[in-house]
Amino acid sequence: MGSTIIDDPLVNNPALLSSFEVLGDAHPKDTSLPAFMVSKTRGFLPRAEPVVELPAAFAPLEDLLTRMPVKRLDGTPGLLAEGKLGDAILKDGLLPDLTDAIDEPPVRHNLPLLNALYRDYAFLASAFLLEPCHLRFLKGEPYGLGRDVLPACIARPIARTARICGFKPFMEYAGSYALFNYRLEDPSKGLEYDNLRLIRAFEHGLDPKSSEAGFVLVHVDMVRNSGPLVAGTCDALDVVDSKGSRADFNEGLGKVVGALTRINGVMETMWAKSRPEQYTSFRTFIFGITSQSMFPDGVAYEGVGEDGFEADSPKTCTRLSFRGESGANDSMIPLMDSFLQIPMPDTPLTEILKDFRQYRPSNHRQFLAYVRMRSATLGVKEFALSANAGDDSEKIESVRLWLQILNQVRDFRWRHWCFGKEYILKRTKHPTATGGSPIVTWLPNQLQAVLREMQAVYVAAVGEAAVAAAQAGKGKTKLGEDIDDMMDAAARQSATLAKEVARYCEERGV
Repeated sequence: MGSTIIDDPLVNNPALLSSFEVLGDAHPKDTSLPAFMVSKTRGFLPRAEPVVELPAAFAPLEDLLTRMPVKRLDGTPGLLAEGKLGDAILKDGLLPDLTDAIDEPPVRHNLPLLNALYRDYAFLASAFLLEPCHLRFLKGEPYGLGRDVLPACIARPIARTARICGFKPFMEYAGSYALFNYRLEDPSKGLEYDNLRLIRAFEHGLDPKSSEAGFVLVHVDMVRNSGPLVAGTCDALDVVDSKGSRADFNEGLGKVVGALTRINGVMETMWAKSRPEQYTSFRTFIFGITSQSMFPDGVAYEGVGEDGFEADSPKTCTRLSFRGESGANDSMIPLMDSFLQIPMPDTPLTEILKDFRQYRPSNHRQFLAYVRMRSATLGVKEFALSANAGDDSEKIESVRLWLQILNQVRDFRWRHWCFGKEYILKRTKHPTATGGSPIVTWLPNQLQAVLREMQAVYVAAVGEAAVAAAQAGKGKTKLGEDIDDMMDAAARQSATLAKEVARYCEERGV
């Protein structure tokens, strides 16, 4: 089996977590900084709009990517329409090894441009490896095996750019597939959804009305609301650290609630912008290597060493394994997990959740680890939930806001579970998600953890007797009727989830 690179010096070294600079200004014109740096303005989006055009030296790469999609921008069939991408690379030799061009001065000092090259090689790598599986899917057959050797002309450049930019040498959610894969049709109109277009696509995604485009661009539309999420989280942490006022703390929590509400509202638009029945037709290309039947022995990277970096000798060939693209690699909900200190069960499913932390921009990883440590060290959760010591209105408001944030996380994860049912479980028997997690049980693992935490916070704040009375319709708790109703709905959802998971497990023999 191929090895998986798991070392993360940013997260594994506590000394690096003692402080973290969240940018107030994203410095969009500074090409010496990484493309992804957390800011209070753009949140988890790249600091500036993604680089679209490649230098002339990479014309062969641009040509292949332009010709690659099943349906090209001009509407004509591309290389993937008839399974001709592999031959174009292996037989026709249309892609030279351009690794040395990465070291040229106009490229090597421009980190956003290097991120664009990483994105483009990641698209090419996934399309090349999974092309045979896509062709079988079109025939109604099982995926079978993908190509298990990545040629040096792809493997070495993706390894080089991934190392510089802080990614794995495989497609990732932020750095390649989604958050660095959009352009503005009209720069003056900004990040409005109808102004977004994909830069790269596998199937029909260059058509902005396609389901493939909708799937990616709804994610971009969600993350453009992450600036206030970051700002509210930082504000709340700073208030506790400086022993500021409870009112200011609640204001920070209120920003978080507002941002999550907007994010969930955008998430709901996925149903209309990316049709469930069309998802599996482009999903094939975003599978990973780890825990996938298509790659039982990993993938041999030509010219790459065991550390995932390009080797001195192009004859070196190392089998590696990486998780695939997954919306679970987004940083918004993991930020809430870290800030709220949501307890996760000690299960193999939670270990997958932790493994996913590696598949984010290095700056995002460090920020989430920093928030996780700072929230725990400051006792933010204890500070927020101290209303059970009295009936002070501002303390009660802290608990209300804390529960509302948890409820927004629940809403997000419930909708994600609903997507999983409608887009995947009803349409394919393949047992694993694109990131390599078990398709039936993984999302419920996190969702039930949030539901349990909501109930624990609720009971601790008002007492079991008050909860029982509210549930029996014999009064309301001090948190208010709206919170009582919210908690009643969450309890019913927990029961529904358990039944659904049991049914799918029985149907699939899990």
